[in-house]
Amino acid sequence: MNKKYHFIAIGGAVMHNLALALHQKGYTVSGSDDEIYEPSRSRLQNAGILPQEKGWFPEKINQDLDGIILGMHARIDNPELVKARELNIPVFSFPEFIYEQSKDKKRVVISGSHGKTTITSMILHVLNFHKMEFDYLVGAQIEGFDLMVSLSNAPVIIIEGDEYLTSPLDRRPKFFHYFHDILLMSGIAWDHFNVFPTFENYKEQFERLVEMTPDSGTFIYCNEDPYVREIGEKKSKEKFSLIPYKAHPFLIKDGQTLLMANDGEMPIHIFGEHNLQNLMGALEICLALGLTKEQFYLAIKSFKGAAKRQEVLASSDNSIFYRDFAHAPSKLKATTDAVKNQFPDRKLIAVQELHTYSSLNKDFVVNYSGTMDAADVAIVYLNPKAVSLKKLELMDEATLRTAFNREDLILFTEIEKLKSYLEAQKYDATNLLLMSSGNYDDMDLSVLKSKINK
Repeated sequence: MNKKYHFIAIGGAVMHNLALALHQKGYTVSGSDDEIYEPSRSRLQNAGILPQEKGWFPEKINQDLDGIILGMHARIDNPELVKARELNIPVFSFPEFIYEQSKDKKRVVISGSHGKTTITSMILHVLNFHKMEFDYLVGAQIEGFDLMVSLSNAPVIIIEGDEYLTSPLDRRPKFFHYFHDILLMSGIAWDHFNVFPTFENYKEQFERLVEMTPDSGTFIYCNEDPYVREIGEKKSKEKFSLIPYKAHPFLIKDGQTLLMANDGEMPIHIFGEHNLQNLMGALEICLALGLTKEQFYLAIKSFKGAAKRQEVLASSDNSIFYRDFAHAPSKLKATTDAVKNQFPDRKLIAVQELHTYSSLNKDFVVNYSGTMDAADVAIVYLNPKAVSLKKLELMDEATLRTAFNREDLILFTEIEKLKSYLEAQKYDATNLLLMSSGNYDDMDLSVLKSKINK
């Protein structure tokens, strides 16, 4: 039967991917949004499901629809949502819909404040390499996969389980809706300050998630994270299986990370202690799904990383230009440390764009203390427009130096001045690392790339 679904806020990164996945499945898909940016716009247009005009149109909502899929950025008084509720049309949040489509599958959920996308990407890469049947939901575009969502008749689904809010109607974390059979937890480091006002409140969400593990289920957790280890130890008498893991043994030779595997040394593309933890978590999931260690190692050799994670934009014999999605304190520290440890003899210029609500808030920014210690030059970019949009107070250099605990921290509040500064630097025996969940106001990187690409 041809099902019909309407997306309220179809333009979001994951929302438009789900719309495309359902369209590919043969469903009739419609949607609305007040703004749709690239690449969502072109992808929806190519599939023939781009809304003809911006805005909300209650007349699109009728009894012919099997359901509404509600995006996070729609408001509770959205006219299409109001009409759908008046007509008693089923309204699904994104995670609720994923669960509805995967009730009969084995559900694997990857949770944690950091590493979720990378771990999920590794698992997908390995399963795909061995041509296994699986569905998935992941938070970034991955090499070898057209969409961030796949829904088919596969017996298993791998889900990146986000702790952020479900929808305007449901203020609980998304990951509560997936009802996992296998749960992985990578680490807990306070994030989403605007939603979880205290660390205790934030941590509690993860504790409740573990409590949802069925007796026949499995909890795989990083015991190098103190908070996750504490949860794991508390659950030692539960009926479900407990599998702790720590970073996979590795060594670094001449800027190359080698896995200590199969009684030998195996070169891999990714690096950093945090990524070797991620890799071990992915290995444990693959073992739980019936693969062998040998199958995992064979596949992981060719894993290049998730989009915008340790992404190489330019390189020469003695310098590399990286872009990374790191934005929360734990991610920032892990990424900065990883690049410095990989190339200890090179100077490291690290730049962080404060972009999220948490990072722009002076009450939260103290959590960034020590996160850029490994950098030789530490720079923060702060866009006054982003601060005013979030109705926050613009922090000065002194506040940020205290927060990051670096007297030599350099602050830029104008993108052109940051660009000029970076272009004026010499990059001999020097790595450059740009970190953000934003885009540095679309800063033109072509001159920087040409300086480093020699």
